[in-house]
Amino acid sequence: MLDWNEYRKELGPRIGEIGKLSPDTLKGYLALSGAGEKTNHLDGKTRELIALAVAVTTRCDGCITVHVDAALKQGASREEIAEALGMAVALNAGAALVYSARVMDAVAAHGP
Repeated sequence: MLDWNEYRKELGPRIGEIGKLSPDTLKGYLALSGAGEKTNHLDGKTRELIALAVAVTTRCDGCITVHVDAALKQGASREEIAEALGMAVALNAGAALVYSARVMDAVAAHGP
């Protein structure tokens, strides 16, 4: 099993290296990731639960470890995290169903 805490610690220097090589990329990322906090329409815990669901759908291990840490610090419970993950599972299944319909459209377009 991955040591999630160690992995999160290892990401920092690597991200910092990218920031030195391409500072505007890092600045842009930080602006995007901090935008919700500035408007504050959603509380921090809700934003972190959404981030975890998206991390699952995008299969981002770095996102998972960073946002698990942040969600727990924002007071998210295991049950709330599991419910957010349930939404990720449902959306992934829903997307597969919708794209399955697209496949059937492509099959129909190719003839009898």
